Amino acid sequence: MTVLTGSGLSAESGVPTFRDAQTGLWANFQPEELATPTAFRRNPRLVWEWYEWRRKLVAAAKPNPAHLALVELEQGVPRFTLVTQNVDGLHQRAGSREVIELHGNINRTKCFEEDRVVTDWPDTDEVPPRCPHCGGMLRPDVVWFEEALPETALTLALERSADCEVFLSIGTSTVVYPAAGLPFHARSRGATVVEINPSSTPLTKEADYVINGAAGLVLPELLRRWRGGKCSAR
Repeated sequence: MTVLTGSGLSAESGVPTFRDAQTGLWANFQPEELATPTAFRRNPRLVWEWYEWRRKLVAAAKPNPAHLALVELEQGVPRFTLVTQNVDGLHQRAGSREVIELHGNINRTKCFEEDRVVTDWPDTDEVPPRCPHCGGMLRPDVVWFEEALPETALTLALERSADCEVFLSIGTSTVVYPAAGLPFHARSRGATVVEINPSSTPLTKEADYVINGAAGLVLPELLRRWRGGKCSAR
């Protein structure tokens, strides 16, 4: 089984979606103005401070019943793969062991110049802080517009999508590629595709099964029925 999760899952934990995060002090900015290498070069302080604000929102959030249901599903299903477009780390905090992060993780920091993850740096007043290895500016370890997805993560996600019997697409709009192509890739290789989403997406007409509803309600119920032998997970 391969599972793809999107921002709808995190929204149920109170984490605003990427565009919904444009509130308060940030309402006058388009996300594209704050999430590109060009924007960072132009105004690194602004971009760093926006992500610091988002990090605080993520830190205050807690995994919801959908996250916890996926942890239990992982423990009971052989050959389980969890792929996420979310950058908040809530899957790991819930207890998921192996998570393929297609868009990075907002809780990590890396060097803008050398693209290496940095866990500690000098405590100064400089914003953003500087890389202790090369002196370059530090940035969040997330995929920005104009940037490619991590090659290793994408390759593994494609492999697991092509090699599964059941593919769950949960809380994703299925419009942001290349992640949006994963359920279609799985279906073309013979997988049974199940979509769980409150609203229709480009995947809806192609999925084998569609469940309209919030993941935090749907997944625990599916898990309960699976435990009771009313449905199967392969």
